[in-house]
Amino acid sequence: MALIPPFFLDCVVSIGIQATDTTHWIGTGFIVGRPLTDTDGQPVRDKNGQKTYHTFLVTNKHVLQNNLAIVLRFNTLQGARIKDYPVQLRNNDNPIWVGHNSIEVDVAAFNINPNTLKGDSAVFDFFKLDEHTMSVSDLKKNGASEGDGVFVLGFPMGIVSTQSSHAISRSGSIARIRDLLDNRASLFLIDANIFPGNSGSPVIIRPEMIAIDGTTSIKSAALIGIVKGYIPFRDVAISQQTGNTRVIFEENSGLAWVETVDSIKDTVELCYSQIVSMNSRE
Repeated sequence: MALIPPFFLDCVVSIGIQATDTTHWIGTGFIVGRPLTDTDGQPVRDKNGQKTYHTFLVTNKHVLQNNLAIVLRFNTLQGARIKDYPVQLRNNDNPIWVGHNSIEVDVAAFNINPNTLKGDSAVFDFFKLDEHTMSVSDLKKNGASEGDGVFVLGFPMGIVSTQSSHAISRSGSIARIRDLLDNRASLFLIDANIFPGNSGSPVIIRPEMIAIDGTTSIKSAALIGIVKGYIPFRDVAISQQTGNTRVIFEENSGLAWVETVDSIKDTVELCYSQIVSMNSRE
């Protein structure tokens, strides 16, 4: 019995930075697909009648900031089991990635070419933004609340194998979401162990077949957000002689902030509009 659709795991990518002869894995990203539409707003379909999508890699702004280049690792079907793709983050001194308009929203996106990945027999998939996600309004309509289960998919502590790139799934629950559902906040809290390397991890709501009386059950897994970072707990050691702070101890509280799918869609839309604008000028 699977609670996470297997292809969800193929959407998740490890992000690293090259240092001399090794790669330091610093974060997580995932691929999403924005549906293409015609001038009438209808889906553009291929010759087989399937909807077409423009794909983007989504992660946090803070994962990309202050880096000139990153490395993305994919599994492959043939030959070597992994393939690393170097990505230059600037083109003619301009960043290739786009961040959410709000300084406080930690979401970034950039275009990713699926044809390159297909040509290398890379194993990948993407979250369809019109099918595999739950927006804030969807969460409210489906009765999402504190205690609902979630999965976090990513690469905590840089745990990336030298022979494969398989995301690690960790479970948790929604810790506080009422502020978001009541339009008093733009993000929500989960109770899950988040560590460095989890930045940019997709958060998946867990399907449940049962629910208490008067509530509905969420029957399918869906992308509901992206990890922003954990909330640290700080304890201060005070000198008995001077009364001054001597040492500050920082621990992981087990709580983490999550940006919403709405913020992901807004960022992708901004990135897509810039691509369309650039293409129209060429």
